[in-house]
Amino acid sequence: MARVCSIRGSRVRSGGKINRSGLAKKKGGIGRHVTKVVKRKVTPNLQSKRIWVPELNRWVRVTLSCRALKTINKNGAYATLKQAGII
Repeated sequence: MARVCSIRGSRVRSGGKINRSGLAKKKGGIGRHVTKVVKRKVTPNLQSKRIWVPELNRWVRVTLSCRALKTINKNGAYATLKQAGII
């Protein structure tokens, strides 16, 4: 199963981690230098949830990010799921 939020479409992104060495100039060193750049994955915080939709009188199972869960709490389950095209 893909790591994608059903509501917002948040998915795994790639990024970079920069390793630095040396002492900063303001601390009396000769400056910080980049020694290595490592590729890494940034994954969304996905949760598998059952959400009760009173308008449909049933449960809906969705995989969503925590940000999408806050959106459901704010706008309501039926309106958010309808806008996302899930119901």
